[in-house]
Amino acid sequence: MKIITPIAAAVLALGASGAQAADALLSSPDGRITLRIADDGSRFSISRKGETVIADSPLGLALDGQPPLGALTLESRQDTREDRVIPLVATKAATARDHYLGTTLTFREAGGGRRLFIDARAYDEGVAFRYRLEGQGPVRLKDERTAFVPAGDPACLVTPVEGAHELPFERLRISELKRDTGYDVPVVCATPSGRTHYAITQAHLEGYTGASLWRDGPALRVRLSGVPKREGPAYVSSAGLTTAWRAVMMADRAGQLIESQLVGNLNPPPRGDFSWVKAGKTSWDWWSGPLEGVKPDLAAYKRFIDFAAESGFPYHLMDAGWAFGTGPCCDALPGTDITRAADGIDMPALVRYAADKGVGLLLWVHWEHLAPRMEEVLDTYARWGIKGIKVDFMNRDDQEMVAFYQRVAEATAKRHLLLDLHGAYVPAGLQRTYPNFITQEGVLGAEWNKMDRRITPRHNLMLPYTRMLAGPMDYTPGGFRNATPGDFEVRASMPLTQTTRGQALAMYVVYDSPLQMVSDDPSNYRGETGFDFVRRVPAAWDETRFLAGEPGEDIVLARRSGKAWYLGAMTSERARTEKVPLRFLPPGRWRATIWQDGEVVRAVRRSTRSVTNADVLTLSLAAAGGAAVILEPAP
Repeated sequence: MKIITPIAAAVLALGASGAQAADALLSSPDGRITLRIADDGSRFSISRKGETVIADSPLGLALDGQPPLGALTLESRQDTREDRVIPLVATKAATARDHYLGTTLTFREAGGGRRLFIDARAYDEGVAFRYRLEGQGPVRLKDERTAFVPAGDPACLVTPVEGAHELPFERLRISELKRDTGYDVPVVCATPSGRTHYAITQAHLEGYTGASLWRDGPALRVRLSGVPKREGPAYVSSAGLTTAWRAVMMADRAGQLIESQLVGNLNPPPRGDFSWVKAGKTSWDWWSGPLEGVKPDLAAYKRFIDFAAESGFPYHLMDAGWAFGTGPCCDALPGTDITRAADGIDMPALVRYAADKGVGLLLWVHWEHLAPRMEEVLDTYARWGIKGIKVDFMNRDDQEMVAFYQRVAEATAKRHLLLDLHGAYVPAGLQRTYPNFITQEGVLGAEWNKMDRRITPRHNLMLPYTRMLAGPMDYTPGGFRNATPGDFEVRASMPLTQTTRGQALAMYVVYDSPLQMVSDDPSNYRGETGFDFVRRVPAAWDETRFLAGEPGEDIVLARRSGKAWYLGAMTSERARTEKVPLRFLPPGRWRATIWQDGEVVRAVRRSTRSVTNADVLTLSLAAAGGAAVILEPAP
């Protein structure tokens, strides 16, 4: 990073329509996006391509037990620029370009008092800002005064916030949002013209706390998450304050936001070697079984391990029930000991059994059992030869829980363990700093097919345009007992899905999760059409491109692994034909292997053909259906 020359700084400060002469203006490298911050630090606005995206909106902090910040004036400005390429490990692309123009604005309280710093960055794909207070003394924060006023009362994709972050999205205008309900990030909207689609979210929570968005007139006001049962401020620091980044991702089309690296780029890059992190698919023993009453069963564990080995999967996840003293399901019982396996299970021997077949074991744990004994527990797992852990039921995003995420990510990285967090808040980019933090839940995923009817085709088509923008999501695809929405029924064991087999395959391309579940029972895969694609599809990628689609309706997404391209196409309740131009392919002839919906819901038609980048691929999708394609250079 370097300081911008005075001439370049003058370019950054060029005015935008309606801005006051003394306001601080920051433009993106391509000049299309402008962030304006008022000269007293009280307001901001965002425009893109000459159109207002976020209208005049409040800034500031609400302190607790300290005098509020008085009138502020802009004391100084320090501009920076960055343009670097960051190598990535086990994610949706091999690299991320971190390219922005930035500034730090120093505001001084009247009478030579305290200083408030606002760091801001403008990327070609969005903007972000955060607050800082420097000093040796503690800071107690009631809340932020930050709010976002979307221009034109747009219809936005929103979901109410709750502990596990597992509620569906719906499309509502800002004026239709409930005033007594918080909404989760990201909130995804479009400008009145439709020329800019944008997502309001957050990034880099380290040392801070999570937040939700609450309607306040035409605004979405940030509300910080307080520690449960702790009276007083939402956030307390021992010295100084650095908040999370408030970010607005922007693109011409809603689906192009999927390609964005903005959330990750607002987090520190990894330190040290993470080349040991191995993305891949895993068999899983919980989804096909009962909700409660799972008992440790050595023969069952070996059956899943054998299935993973014969399928070429690098992992098997042993879910709740393996540990000594485990109850019927998922409560953190005081008698449970997660450093011991249940009677009859020799964990080191089972690890060796799996390793001899090329399979690594992952273990489920309740966070309340892990938190007080973290070093001892993880040392035990490392000694056993365990490859990673799935931690569950945090269901919070307050200051203490954010610190727990940071601590467990660092502790697992130190021991070369993968980390999957369930009952988790929406990603804020911690995966960038700790690539072993390979996926997380915070999504209404396929496990709910066991409990209710909310995992509809429309819901499945909302997720890529909303929750997935923030980071990887452990939706847990792979259900092969497919049914039409009309034929679907709720079953706790051996559950059904409300989609075709073709959509089940497409999810492995569309849904971003470098640790990807193959969720069904082994008996439901052997000899089944389409399982050959599940065996072949990667879990991490070198490149991601959005090709077509609309939220809640359809999507066509392309991802590259090495020289091969993989396409995933999904539709909601309406059957459709997707015509996919192949101009993203390099020149030459390519072999296309296509899996698309068959005559019945659990069948797929497999075909091959030769194509070039001048061709248009036609994919026929049944209602609630999908298709998957592999494009490889022709031999």
